[in-house]
Amino acid sequence: MCPALSSIHGVFILIVGAGRVGSSLARSMLRDGHTVSCLDEDPEAHARLEIGLEKSWEDVGGQFTVGTALEIEALQEAGIERADAFVASTDGDNTNIVIAQIAQRRFNVPTVIARILDPYRAEWYEQQGLHTICPTRVAIEMLETEVKEAAAKVAG
Repeated sequence: MCPALSSIHGVFILIVGAGRVGSSLARSMLRDGHTVSCLDEDPEAHARLEIGLEKSWEDVGGQFTVGTALEIEALQEAGIERADAFVASTDGDNTNIVIAQIAQRRFNVPTVIARILDPYRAEWYEQQGLHTICPTRVAIEMLETEVKEAAAKVAG
């Protein structure tokens, strides 16, 4: 999450995609005192939100909506109209790009972040004004660093 949001309590965060990444982020943001709503097309994703919780997701203050993020009604039901931050973390780059642009342009959500796995697309959309996070790029950089360090030990 963006540093400005992590230091402010009480913002409303809508996370689309409650898989491994989205559910972990949702639990973390809820623990930090934010209001968190998750939207996922798979009703079973709700179980991921409750990993490590002593009560149900809703009992600790979370919201979960089953629906398709490409449908405006589902986004509205999940609370996009009052979102201070929007995170697109589905497993599809195309979906994340489209819904992030909807959040940014149609609903004027102040902070919009899209997870994009393709480094070239992430860079291009970043240049177009969409805040992107690219786990693939991060992995490449980490692997390059490790391999260079190992090579330096062998050579030196």
